[in-house]
Amino acid sequence: MNFESYNFKNKRALVRVDFNVPLDSNGIVTDDTRIKMVIPTINKIINDGGSVILMSHLGRPKDEPDSKYSLQQILPNLKLLLNQNIIFCDDCISDESKIITSKLNTGDIVLLENLRFYKEEKSGNENFAMDLSKHGDVYVNDAFGTAHRAHASTSVIANFFPNDKMFGFLIENEIKSVDKVLNSKKHPLTAIVGGAKVSSKITIILKFLEKVDHLIIGGGMAYTFIKAQNGSVGKSLVEDEFLNLALDILNEAKKQNVKLHLPVDSLCSKEFSNDSKRYIRPINNIPDNEMGLDIGPETIKQFYNVICSSSLILWNGPMGVFEMSNFQKGTISVANAIVEATENNAFSLVGGGDSVAAINLFNLADKVSHVSTGGGAMLEYLEGKELPGIKSITNS
Repeated sequence: MNFESYNFKNKRALVRVDFNVPLDSNGIVTDDTRIKMVIPTINKIINDGGSVILMSHLGRPKDEPDSKYSLQQILPNLKLLLNQNIIFCDDCISDESKIITSKLNTGDIVLLENLRFYKEEKSGNENFAMDLSKHGDVYVNDAFGTAHRAHASTSVIANFFPNDKMFGFLIENEIKSVDKVLNSKKHPLTAIVGGAKVSSKITIILKFLEKVDHLIIGGGMAYTFIKAQNGSVGKSLVEDEFLNLALDILNEAKKQNVKLHLPVDSLCSKEFSNDSKRYIRPINNIPDNEMGLDIGPETIKQFYNVICSSSLILWNGPMGVFEMSNFQKGTISVANAIVEATENNAFSLVGGGDSVAAINLFNLADKVSHVSTGGGAMLEYLEGKELPGIKSITNS
């Protein structure tokens, strides 16, 4: 069912959103990107003459109420972004909450308390899903970040809305953007994979080898590839149990005619500290008492050239410890190269928690084609896996 053409007049829309946003120690939202992304969906329902019931999880509470994870902390941001009052229910399935949602007026917006205060949410309990379904006449899934989870509110609940279930604008855009990368005939296609560990990205790297022209590998995982080729990487992060796999990936890339780009130099330090002295070293010749914490200047140049000559770009994972200002140049440079390529008509998709955090930190999110709100979900979708939260809507 198409969200844009659906008329929500006099309908209660039960919308699964992803308000799992970072909070500081005072419960203040530090990055409201995920909240902002669903505002168009909420506005469409309200403008049609409907009412909205929002449900989400936040953090990892231990299956019971915990004020540290209360969605009440999201209310100030939500009120500000929507410019209206929000009704808050301090329990997502209580009789009181159902009475509130049964008597909504046109334009009312309700936020239900954290779904994960009940263990039944994560276990995909059917009775819990049925209880939640009583809040709405229509079910809208707009939580791409949890689409890969078979939870009660993301997949099971759709069964109770056989004729009135759909994606919101956010998920529709996510699917379109990923499909554009997967199915486009444009070339060259470049995937940039970073982050700490090869082990967490094996499946996606192997999948990329079937699709891409260039595969750039940076971040901590690069040192495993360098050590596998007998390079000296000092105290750098290495997964010794994946050295053979790294060699297999290098051989597979050759077979598939994919140009695999590894860093040639590294910004190193003796300590894992922003203030420690920095050294530029060839990446395969790092002294035993030093560790690589970012890509070096020569690598930045080489990666820049590859990215800027690409027509399609997918970025998942930083190039170094970008949280430390002295080791973020590699990640910033890659982000800037993607922005430049996008300005020259390349399509760029950025996904994965750290990449999104980096692109937001550098204030470049609006200069790339699409920033995905779901790291794990995006990767699984790219891998070709069927996501429960997507399947439950598309399979009528």
